[in-house]
This record gives sequence, structure tokens and C-alpha cells, in this order.
Amino acid sequence: MNQEVLDAIKSRRSIRSFQSKEIPRKVLDAVLEAGTYAPSAMGKQSPVIVAISNKKYREEIAKLNAAVMNSDTDPYYGAPVVVLVLADGTIPTFVEDGSCVLENLMLAAHAAGLGSVWVHRERQIFDSERGKELLQEWELSSDLRGVGAIALGYPNAEAPQPKERKKDYIIHID
Repeated sequence: MNQEVLDAIKSRRSIRSFQSKEIPRKVLDAVLEAGTYAPSAMGKQSPVIVAISNKKYREEIAKLNAAVMNSDTDPYYGAPVVVLVLADGTIPTFVEDGSCVLENLMLAAHAAGLGSVWVHRERQIFDSERGKELLQEWELSSDLRGVGAIALGYPNAEAPQPKERKKDYIIHID
């Protein structure tokens, strides 16, 4: 058993405050590559990972996400990079496939000394007219649907302590 991997899983926490410090491309690429090794149904690799560090698109995605919540706050907590996970909506397991990618990305970010938090509402964004226009601008398939995103950057504070696990989390049926 690889204790280092288990420790990383147990110590990863959602980070909701980020430094504005840029993530070196080599580090970002390593995190993104880890996402490509997530399992997918029948090995179809239906997800697509879109890393947004471009200020214009970063702000637009934040505004679109906030609008879904009727809010004007940044749902990505000021993180310098927003990583969208989209997946081929014609594949019945697109949500599951994309969710596995998101988990790999968060674990890889933690291993690289970065913080991350899973953010929702990408489905509403990319099912919208403007979301479809963005797919076209980025030359991506119109079959892509939003699964989720992670806010990614260097943490601005210590990671929170984990909550105690609930007692009935694991049930053995022997």
C-alpha cells in the first residue's frame, strides 16, 4: 500500500482564498496532465480540460457563474486559473467521466503545492447561449457540456483541518 498517496487523499482540502501569484506553466501542465489519466467509461475519454488564465475569459466565466447564483461575487475565489471540465454530452457517462477528471486535478494540485476547490454551475453556463458561443470561439465541439471547474492557485492561508468522518460512512456487508 502506498501510504504517500493515501496521505495526500486525506490531507487535500478545498481552498477558498488564493494568492495572485502566477502558476508556472510546467507546474500547471503537470496538474492538467494528471486530469487526462482519470478513468472514463469504456476508455472513451469524453472530457475536455480548459485551463483559463486569460484575464478577459477568466472574468467572463466568473460573471457567468455568479449570474447563475444571482450574485456578483467571484465564485472562483480570486484564483489565477480556472480549470473547466467539459465532456461530450452525447456520452451517457459524461458527468461521471468529468467528475473523475476533477478529482484527479484536485489531487495533483495538492501534490504540486497548489490549492483548489471544485466549483459548480458550469453545466448552466455551457448550456446557455453565451456558453455555446464560447465553445465556438474556442473551436470546441458544440456537444460539450459543463461538468464542473476548479479554482486553482497558491493558497493564501493554511488549509482547513478536516472534519471528523461520520461514524456510519462505511458499511461492511460480509
